[in-house]
Amino acid sequence: MFRDSLQGMVDRLAGGVAGILMGLDGIAVDAYTKPGEEDLDIQTVGMELAHAVGQIRKAAGQLEVGQLRELTLKADKLVVLVTFLTDEYFVACAVRPEASFGKARYLMRLLAPQIQAEL
Repeated sequence: MFRDSLQGMVDRLAGGVAGILMGLDGIAVDAYTKPGEEDLDIQTVGMELAHAVGQIRKAAGQLEVGQLRELTLKADKLVVLVTFLTDEYFVACAVRPEASFGKARYLMRLLAPQIQAEL
């Protein structure tokens, strides 16, 4: 259902690897991995992110810094950008470190209202 939207986002990014729409409960709603990038298990990445994101959201609440809207995880071989859609769902985009993070954030901001309307 959301796969085409995720694919459109990932395929428009040079260095885009995968995208996932996931609940904070760790259950994926839909996902897309670019052909040739199947070595990345975006489902597992999403499940692990869901747990970490839940903890970070709790910390943000305790610190009274406001609602968490975006999160970026940057590692040597992969960068994962997370945008929160609702209290229960987020969309994540995995890109290579050489990718344009600004473009990734921009595409995620365009995609967010579209997915929110369909949730």
